[in-house]
Amino acid sequence: MEKELHEPVDMCLGDGTLNQAAVGWSRFPLHRANLKGWGRRKRFDYWCIVSPEMILAFSISDTDYKAATSMFFLDRKTQTETTAGSMDWFRSNPTSRAPWGTEAIHSGKKDIDIAITPGDQTMLLTVATPQVNAEIEVSIPADHQSMGVLVPWSEKRFQYTRKDNCLTASGRVRANGVTYQLDEKSTTATMDHGRGKWPYETLWNWASGSGTTNGEEIGLQFGAKWTAGTPSTENALRLGGQIEKISEELEWTYDTENWMAPWTIKGERVDLLFTPEYHRHSEFDKKIVSSREDQAFGYFSGTVWSLSGRAYPVEDVFGWAEEVHRRW
Repeated sequence: MEKELHEPVDMCLGDGTLNQAAVGWSRFPLHRANLKGWGRRKRFDYWCIVSPEMILAFSISDTDYKAATSMFFLDRKTQTETTAGSMDWFRSNPTSRAPWGTEAIHSGKKDIDIAITPGDQTMLLTVATPQVNAEIEVSIPADHQSMGVLVPWSEKRFQYTRKDNCLTASGRVRANGVTYQLDEKSTTATMDHGRGKWPYETLWNWASGSGTTNGEEIGLQFGAKWTAGTPSTENALRLGGQIEKISEELEWTYDTENWMAPWTIKGERVDLLFTPEYHRHSEFDKKIVSSREDQAFGYFSGTVWSLSGRAYPVEDVFGWAEEVHRRW
């Protein structure tokens, strides 16, 4: 079992190497990202808002030598996709360096102006692009648990990731001339917050789902590949509002020649089938720096088990599963 942390801790020692006391996981944000050493530091924040009518996702990242912002919108009925992005080489984004939840993070770009603004048990998300505008308020109760974990590859390479799902959101999205009203009873928000010092080349899986089973809240959070060989995983279940960590590396099966084919994710406490409804592909290749993302949105079904052995049926829980390869 991985060590659970209960007190705030610095990720780095004074010389910028890994603080071994920070290796572990937590239910609340406890890791302080005191990163040092230019060039390998990665800071990114990703949000995905899902309603029955649409999906809106965006990310703001700072990799020392590059500041990037991207936005993805999907009308789920027409499957019309709208994207926007910016990439500024040899420029960093200083707003990503403040401790999480203390100051706004924003892109500051005229053609893709995105901001993440913390409030009192809320997070305000605003998006402004030529085709998509949004004002969304995400509710984050003080007792809301999330899955945070520090993954160590070595003393010089390590990553803290915090995944948070089953959040509720309300507001308005206007895309391509259509207005989508977001009702907190049917709209969910998921966050991916990352701070660390990554190796040059990385391959990862991520899957997330938010829903209910027999009237109880259920959240699915799984990762793979990038944590293999470390003492950490980013696997967890949210059952009735409580995070239950899974320290086992799970077995993923999917077809890289057909991303719309069913996926499976299995382990001692997980037996799930994921059926996609939409595939999003994104890539760029600058030779030295490159990224390829294949993300499928769809439904999870199957069974998961609590630490006590109780079986929870998973029926049509919406979410996504992805494979990402980066050289950065």
